[in-house]
Amino acid sequence: MNIIGLSAFFHESACCLLAEGEVKAAAAEERFTRLKHDPRLPVEAFRFCLEKGGIGISEVDALAYFENPQLKLERQLWAGVPEGASSDLPWLDPRQPQRAIRERLGYEGPILTFQHHQSHAASCFFFSGFEEAAVLTVDGVGEWATTTYGHGKGRELQVLEEVEFPHSLGLLYSTLTSYLGFSVNDGEYKIMGLAPYGTLRLAEKISQLVLTAPDGRFALDMSYFDFVRGRRMYTDKLLRLLGQPPRRPGDEITSFHKDVARGLQLLVEELLLQKVAHLHRRVGGRYLCMAGGVALNCVANGRIRRESAFEKVFVQPAAGDDGACLGAAALAHVSLTGERPTRAPLRQVFLGPSWKPNQVLKLLEGTGLKFQDFRGQEGDLITEVARRLQKNQVVGWFQGAMEFGPRALGGRSILGNPLDPQIRSRLNELVKKREGFRPFAPSVLASRAIQHFDLDGPSDFMLETCSVISELDLPGITHVDGSARPQTVDKEQNRRFAALLEAFEKLTGCPLLVNTSFNVAGEPIVCSPGDALLCFGEAGLDCLVLEDFLIDRSDLPSRWQEEVIAWRSPARGASDRHRTSISENLYTFV
Repeated sequence: MNIIGLSAFFHESACCLLAEGEVKAAAAEERFTRLKHDPRLPVEAFRFCLEKGGIGISEVDALAYFENPQLKLERQLWAGVPEGASSDLPWLDPRQPQRAIRERLGYEGPILTFQHHQSHAASCFFFSGFEEAAVLTVDGVGEWATTTYGHGKGRELQVLEEVEFPHSLGLLYSTLTSYLGFSVNDGEYKIMGLAPYGTLRLAEKISQLVLTAPDGRFALDMSYFDFVRGRRMYTDKLLRLLGQPPRRPGDEITSFHKDVARGLQLLVEELLLQKVAHLHRRVGGRYLCMAGGVALNCVANGRIRRESAFEKVFVQPAAGDDGACLGAAALAHVSLTGERPTRAPLRQVFLGPSWKPNQVLKLLEGTGLKFQDFRGQEGDLITEVARRLQKNQVVGWFQGAMEFGPRALGGRSILGNPLDPQIRSRLNELVKKREGFRPFAPSVLASRAIQHFDLDGPSDFMLETCSVISELDLPGITHVDGSARPQTVDKEQNRRFAALLEAFEKLTGCPLLVNTSFNVAGEPIVCSPGDALLCFGEAGLDCLVLEDFLIDRSDLPSRWQEEVIAWRSPARGASDRHRTSISENLYTFV
């Protein structure tokens, strides 16, 4: 049974292949098109999934779509014509997704449609490894639902209750993201990084934005919000409440902005803890599964793990709309076979494209670049890279299959020395080209994790924060509040990355590395060796490891960076650089 799962036409479009209940391939369209948050039909990701699965389109038994277009249109019509909607109003046609699938993908088989939050719920429960669990999904909005409470057992997955639009924790967070001058649907994670720098002096005011109940209900005080029909996310009443005008993008970040971030983050954490407690009272049990964009709030996830009544929490690593394609495929599998998909827990997400060493060699020979060839000498390669990291070099690390989801987990990573007191400023200013307050995450050998972090089990996907308890001074990965967002690594998940961590520990006594995604600000994470070479030319990396090959920045031609920029401009258009599909100041509902 081959099932294609597909999410599209909102943001973060993606595709996956489920074969006999096992995930064989998954990728977001943005990685191929290089358009960040690409919402279009995932044509390239679809082609990749078929190729990775070794099947033709005629061998696809069903295609599962992640939301119900009719119910979504019902909510859109209730809200009225959104600001910025296309003049020909294509969003008014609920048959458009199915027609696009038929015409652009050439698929003629069955198409099964599931509701947005059902897909989110299935994406976490069916891949958690839990036989029974409570299920919480929280995001901006699906069709109508913004928060759902559910229960999974075996092959059954039931939504018990829900909160409906416009009352949304995701939209609350996006509103203040916009107020603080960051891009909606893209900059929310910056608020988490900024929050520890602030105080709680505005927390009481910010709490007025939400009316809560002791059960699963909550409501936004809509007098503060204008995202339903307006040109911005908030009303003038919010400005009066907070006492300052909104920050313009690029303006200085003041103590006031830090205090807003702190108050917002605390409010969302407390609301999530309340609703998780309600879900436990309703469902009981030991296990909790979470998905939806708000489930990527790793600070809140850490508190839920530590403070809730659930013993274990599984957050789907691609918890946003990209990962909803997994849930749709799983629901289709249950519908068509009457059986649950795999009962094994999802321990790794290296589900994207990969390149063999001889393919990389042909590319490098075609560029004329000088490189070192370590084919058949993995130990020497690992030792050489570890030595460079010990010397505080910043390394582009391109190995194996690309990760699915927003986190770089050792497949498409930029690595640094966590002992280097300058590594954070260098990465933020020269490499990632982003705000200096942003923290960096560590990857740590799983066998050493509890010596350095307050963890009680694996943290495979960098989806929760915890306290740093290491005896080592780790300025590269320790945030201002003493926290970090670790990834635990073992040989079973990623053999070569684990070997690099072991080699670095032998040299330094430190079994962890700074690990951030292989991209610069405004760009998707690199997908191909060509993407990696372009990013290497643009970012201030010291060296690049492409599978078995190592390239030093000092060996790049003198005009390499200029050639990269020249390639980008004529080929893609100057305005395409650092492109994004999303509105910067308003949540897009079409």
